[in-house]
Formats: sequence, structure tokens, C-alpha cells
Amino acid sequence: MERVLGVSGRAGGALLDDCSLEMTGKDVPRLEEARGGIAPGTRINVTYLAGEDAGTRRAAARAVRESGFVPVPHLSARRLPSATELERFLAALAEDGTAGAVFVVGGDPARPEGPYEDALSVIRGGLLQRYGVRHVGICGYPEGHPAIGDDTLWSALTAKAAALEAAGLSGDVITQFGFDADAVLTWLGALRGRGVHLPVRVGVPGPAGVRRLLGYATRFGVGTGTSVARKYGLSLTSLMGTAGPDRFLDDLAAGYDPARHGTVKLHFYTFGGLRPTAEWITRYRQERG
Repeated sequence: MERVLGVSGRAGGALLDDCSLEMTGKDVPRLEEARGGIAPGTRINVTYLAGEDAGTRRAAARAVRESGFVPVPHLSARRLPSATELERFLAALAEDGTAGAVFVVGGDPARPEGPYEDALSVIRGGLLQRYGVRHVGICGYPEGHPAIGDDTLWSALTAKAAALEAAGLSGDVITQFGFDADAVLTWLGALRGRGVHLPVRVGVPGPAGVRRLLGYATRFGVGTGTSVARKYGLSLTSLMGTAGPDRFLDDLAAGYDPARHGTVKLHFYTFGGLRPTAEWITRYRQERG
């Protein structure tokens, strides 16, 4: 068993190569605190929060670039009131040198606030390339979506992958976070079986309080059954502690087969903060070699 764990541990460290992080527009001061522990050139996604205006998101993307990282601003399709508003934001990103990579998501509103019904309509609209976007991230849901059926999710994902190829854009799939490595591995196999070969960045919660992690899981429809929680290291009865993704990543690495699952990297949701997440990544990499 020690030999097997050693192999999976080294594989877990390898999965951390070229990992990405996520922050909000208001996290710029925390980015300054964490920057010394983040590898130069790291992709850092800037989320599209309803309570933050375009100027805040633009400034955050600029701060990411100026700190030596690669900004990936989010575009929330159903929150865009018009093509003009999208064009204005893309033009601002291009002016700042932060438009090379974006992440396009459908967004939370049940009804679109403008002409874009989903991420696919943004990708097909042609504005991204016009303003220098070369790389587009799209969503994946290994455990499904609480409001969208699996058939619809698969159809949307394969259509977006095809649209990116047709538009001459590179891309990757960033998954919702979860606690069940087996579910992720099964989904990866199904994804490749459907002919989607884009690199996948598996969503991982950075170290955070158990109560906070479970709160986010409830909000996003992530499974936290007793067996899954125990395997991850969460206690459903004691919510005062902190949990990191050590076990999850060990299990993911142990089951990961590049021939079957394709290119896989990690994307960290920094629920517990940028600096604690960066420190955890450094520690895990050192421990796993």
C-alpha cells in the first residue's frame, strides 16, 4: 500500500502543474498578499459576480496581468444586457492587454437580460475574436446541475466544443467543484467518449472551513453524502474545522489514466482565500514530490 500511495502522490503533484486559481473583483488586495506564493504565468480567473460592476472586474484583470499572471475574465451570457455592452467590455480588456483568454458561462438568471441565451450564443457571435480573444474556457458539471438535465448539459458542452473549433479558438473545460473523485473520473471518461478532447481543469475547493465548504456545496448542488464527505475528510457533524483537498487529489491521481481521461489539470476555487490556497498548493507539491 505504501508503494501505491507513493505513486499516486507523485501523480497528484504532477496534476498541479499549470493549475489555475479563481478570484473576485474585490480580491485584488488578497492577490497582492498571495502573489509571492503563486507561480508566474498562472491563470487566474476573475469571476462575474452580480454585485460587482464591469469596472471592478476590469481592474482585477489588469491587476492579475500586472502581477505576472494570466487573467481570465468571466463573461456571464444571460447577464449581458446587449451586444454593445459585451463589445464595450471586450474593448476595455483589449485596451488593457487582458483579453487573450476568457471564461464564458451561461449565468444564473432564468431569463436572459439581453440577446445572449447561453454561452454558446456568445461564442458563435464573433465578437470574441474581433477583440483578440484566443482562448475560451467553458463549463463542465461532473455531478450534474440542479436546474439542468444531463442530456441538455452534454448537448451544450459538445456544441460549445465544436463551436470553439469552428471559430479557430483554443479552449478548456473548467468543472464545477466537487468532493467525489470517482464521479469526476467517470465523467472524464464519458466526456472523451463523446469526442470532446479539450483539456479539462478539474474544479477543486481550496482549503476552507467545513461550514463554508458545505454551504457552497448546497448552493451549487454538489453532492455531500455521508460516504463522500467522509472520504474527502469532511465531518457532517462537526463544522468548526478546516478541510483541504488532499484526499480528493490523491484519489483523483490514483485513478487518472491519461490514455482514457486525456489532458487534466486543476482549477482551485479559493473559498478560503488566495493565500491559504497558494500555500496549500506549495505544501502539497513538496510533500508529494
